[in-house]
Amino acid sequence: MTLPAQITATTRDTGADAVAAATRRLIDAVVRAGSAMDALAGDLVAALDRLSAEIDAGAPDSSTRMADIWTSAGHRRHDPCCGTENPIAPPLVLHQLADGSVIGRLVLGLPYQGPPGLVHGGISALLLDHTLGLANSRAGTPGVTADLRLRYLRPVPLFSELTITARRLSAEGRKLFAEGAISVDGEVCVQAEGLWITTPRTRYRPDFEDIFDEAQEKRQ
Repeated sequence: MTLPAQITATTRDTGADAVAAATRRLIDAVVRAGSAMDALAGDLVAALDRLSAEIDAGAPDSSTRMADIWTSAGHRRHDPCCGTENPIAPPLVLHQLADGSVIGRLVLGLPYQGPPGLVHGGISALLLDHTLGLANSRAGTPGVTADLRLRYLRPVPLFSELTITARRLSAEGRKLFAEGAISVDGEVCVQAEGLWITTPRTRYRPDFEDIFDEAQEKRQ
């Protein structure tokens, strides 16, 4: 099936996206190497500490970064599922179909392992929570998760193409209902359904506006 244009950020070959991609490769190497790194651990830690300090020296404070994320135009690039600037994100690429539903495909490796050779159940929950939330947002009304229920029907394998789907079922006032699934080769592995509640952005955190105001003052 040919998919329409994606609704998540496109990965860039430069800038923060490139750094995040390199860090994903580092994370994968660390997980794969395990105790094989023991003999080199001292040198590796020193090198990584130097690199971390170099990056941190140019980073803004948390309030400024948060304000930049949520006031910037275009797709969000920070989240732990689809964020091209976030090295813990796979990242998942999502598309919206003509019927309004959302679909994405990805392959997960060892950093996401739970049982031997299988994706950790919490990772499945994370991916579905995010995808169902985005399906609600693309349907016209974003909301925060109030109730997410999962049914783990069969194991989700590593190193296999996973298909993630989600769609809005209905809306009743501030209540949004959605369902989704993770499938492999056409077989459903995890089913999800849930309730989302629409809420003003400032309700997420009472001090959200204060964070924006503080960041704006620092820019001036």
